[in-house]
Amino acid sequence: MRFILAAVGKPRDAALAAAIASYELRASRYWPLEVHEVKEEPARSLAPDQVRAREGARLAGVAGAAELVVCDERGASLTSDAFARFLQEARERARDVAFVIGGAYGLDPALAARAKRRLALAPWTLPHEMARLVLAEQFYRAGTIIRGEPYHK
Repeated sequence: MRFILAAVGKPRDAALAAAIASYELRASRYWPLEVHEVKEEPARSLAPDQVRAREGARLAGVAGAAELVVCDERGASLTSDAFARFLQEARERARDVAFVIGGAYGLDPALAARAKRRLALAPWTLPHEMARLVLAEQFYRAGTIIRGEPYHK
C-alpha cells in the first residue's frame, strides 16, 4: 500500500521548493509516500481545456489503479484529525491512494469525475505549488497525530 502525491510541474520558487521537499521528507517517515511530478503542458498555443486534458492524462498515468482523491476547492473539507483518520483507514485497508493536484489551469474534468473523493485544501483557489505544500504539511501533521506526537497542538 502506498500514498501517491501527483502534481503538475516543479515548484519554480527555490524557497517554496525547499519547504515542499522538507514536508514531503518528513511525511515519508510516517507514511509510504511516493511523490510524482508530471510535466507541465506548455500553454502557448493550446486552449485551457487541452492543457487540462494533457496534464490529466499524465496524472492518471501516475495514479494508475489507485483510489483517486483530487484536490479541489469545491471538495470536502476535513479537519487535520479527520484527514489523519482517513489516511490511517486507507493504510489499514492496504489500498493505494493517489492524491492529485492539477496545474495552472486546474484539473481535467474527466480525471475529476473518476475521483472517489474531492478534497478541499482551502476554501479558496491556491496556486498548485501552494496546494502541494499544504497537502505535504497535512500528511506530516497526520502522521504526528496518529503517533500522538506534539507537533499538532
